[in-house]
Amino acid sequence: MIKLICAHQQIDPLFECVSMDEAVNYLSNQSVIGVDTETEGKDFLSKKVVMFQIGTKDVQYVIDTRYQGIEPLIPILENNDIVKIFHNIKFDYKFLKRWWNVDIKNPYDTMLAECVLNCGRSKVGYSLNVLTQRYLGKELNKEVRNKFIGLDGKPFSTEQILYGAEDVEHLIDIREQQLVKIKDLELEEVLDLENNASLAFADIEFNGLCFNQEEWLAIADNSEVEVATMEIILDEMVYALNLNRFVKTSFQTDMFIANDDIRKIDIKWSSPTQVLKVFKEYGLDIEKVNAFELSKHKNRAFVTKYLKYKEQQKVVSTYGKSFLKYVMKDGKVRTSFWQILNTGRVSSGNKEDRKPNMQNIPADNKFRNCFTARDGYKLVSVDYSGQELGIIASGSKDPVWMKARIEEADLHSICADMVFKEKWREADADEKKKLRTAIKTINFGLAYGMSKFKLSDTLQIPVDEAEALIKQYFTEFPKIGGFLNTLGNYGKQHGFIRTFTPYRRIRWFENWRSGMSPKKDFKELGAIERASKNTPIQGTGADMIKLAMIKIRDHIQDHKFPAYMVTQVHDEIGVEVRDDVAEEWASIQCRLMREAGEAIIADFPMGVDYTITKEWSK
Repeated sequence: MIKLICAHQQIDPLFECVSMDEAVNYLSNQSVIGVDTETEGKDFLSKKVVMFQIGTKDVQYVIDTRYQGIEPLIPILENNDIVKIFHNIKFDYKFLKRWWNVDIKNPYDTMLAECVLNCGRSKVGYSLNVLTQRYLGKELNKEVRNKFIGLDGKPFSTEQILYGAEDVEHLIDIREQQLVKIKDLELEEVLDLENNASLAFADIEFNGLCFNQEEWLAIADNSEVEVATMEIILDEMVYALNLNRFVKTSFQTDMFIANDDIRKIDIKWSSPTQVLKVFKEYGLDIEKVNAFELSKHKNRAFVTKYLKYKEQQKVVSTYGKSFLKYVMKDGKVRTSFWQILNTGRVSSGNKEDRKPNMQNIPADNKFRNCFTARDGYKLVSVDYSGQELGIIASGSKDPVWMKARIEEADLHSICADMVFKEKWREADADEKKKLRTAIKTINFGLAYGMSKFKLSDTLQIPVDEAEALIKQYFTEFPKIGGFLNTLGNYGKQHGFIRTFTPYRRIRWFENWRSGMSPKKDFKELGAIERASKNTPIQGTGADMIKLAMIKIRDHIQDHKFPAYMVTQVHDEIGVEVRDDVAEEWASIQCRLMREAGEAIIADFPMGVDYTITKEWSK
């Protein structure tokens, strides 16, 4: 039954008009309700909610929020004893928080639930329309959604009211069927984690970071000059190398005559297609212009210069003046999160909605320092120390790794001593630094299934030498090798892998099938094996950071602390805190993140590092 709450809505005989009091009385006695909004657009800062829908399978209330606020319903939305079902809760939450300062309690997100159920399956859709078809055999008329834009004061059509009410009804039905699958796969805890973490991610999206546009423009201008200078250097090298087919004929005799307005070389250095022709002419046997192919030829000055140019050119194209399109009307930059990747980790950014990937902001502080706390506040950033190494130590129970973590010793140096032996002990400081770097590369590479080819490329050593180094490494650390092999074999045998306790999220391998042949299917099996090794490590790390975010959010709300989550990058969480309590908060956040670490890994304390700054820094 659909009931309308709107003084200005034309009476439709299909629907009953009721008071807000009736809705409050009915909904207060429910244990599960569906919630949805229809808005003027995607920007919660400037666009408003035009329709608010809330209810059960039996009764759905449709409210015209252009004329009627939802204030009487806020205690229900904030009641922890009532489950509130949304689809993509982050979207609705930001609008409800912006216009009514609502803090949702006990959320359930049908989109997140479907992601939890189907993690790793790329061909599975997550839209509400897809879920309605999948679970209910019904198709929503999503064309109606666009009809809420530009309504002005016009009353809702019957079609719009039906559309809004159906969304609420369908949410409840979908949840009931999802929960059966969730229980069968023992994913209740990870779903609770994701549902609660969604509000923390939404807070970050809502809060945003202040942005120094003038400083960023100065960096962009300087970067453009550097790119132009590097293009000139590359031009000159082409001429000096006698690659004459790329030299403009009219300038072959006066190549170095000063004329800043005229290019003498007919090459667009930002074009991989054109640059490939240059390198072919130069004598390089490569098929693509990419870092992996070119890294094999780093000993050549021409290649080195080009790679440096590409790095700087990427900075200009990605983090130059074009980045200013991400600045919102209030002067802040806000990202968006996709909460569940295949490994359980989080991705950031959405070009379509003009949301930057904050996880890829260069670590160089000249860029990060452009993101600042507002006046009267500081940024407290806390990250886990060697999070993935700790997970590997706990999972493998390798005695050397465990001892190093417990004693907070230098794991990389300890491993280098065991692998390189006399070579390490007799090395001078510079050589030890190189050897430690090699072992550090392996240690961290374990979490990503690093191959001998990747190690060879990273360390710039022959493949056979990289292979021998890996073999020697696992000779010294058989428990780590056994641990990783167990994970890899499990994925190949079962077609899925889980993260570690307590959450045990699942990742499916959609290319897996029973009876795969090691000979015929070696590529697919190799990919499954690598993913089976890194998913439990990275996914467990993601579980830890999400639990930490929930703890931080709860503490801020419970204690009304003057603090706001503003960043989450890999294993780092950034909080904007009032100046006078920044030190106090840093201590609190470190404790909360340690608690989250201990809830995931009980073998030893998870170390954390923190900074208190005005500008975001690394």
